Amino acid sequence: MDFVSIRIITGDIARLVGFYERATGVRASWATEDFAELKTASATLAIGSTRTVPLFAPGSSRPADNRSVILEFQVDDVDSVYRNLSDFVRDVVREPTTMPWGNRAFLFRDPDGNLVNFFTPAARRIPG
Repeated sequence: MDFVSIRIITGDIARLVGFYERATGVRASWATEDFAELKTASATLAIGSTRTVPLFAPGSSRPADNRSVILEFQVDDVDSVYRNLSDFVRDVVREPTTMPWGNRAFLFRDPDGNLVNFFTPAARRIPG
């Protein structure tokens, strides 16, 4: 088994796709006006509009209702990413901080309130 993607359901797909394109620097590929994917080397962030929910099961997902999942993206230099996004990200939860396990992490919420963690692993960080 391979874990390949996570999907966010949103009420405003153009806004959320645009946000993730800007935040990650990854260009989305659109399958339809209701579904887009941002593919990285290790996984895919899929974004679907609320119109896709009934295709699975009506009422099975609600947009902007997540408080249990953190979307995590590994970056080479989290401090540089933070500086680059500081005028763009509106809901910063935690500025870059070194976590007890050594990773340096920047936490923020996307426009739908989903928690996002950009982090640099301890092994990649330059001491200082």
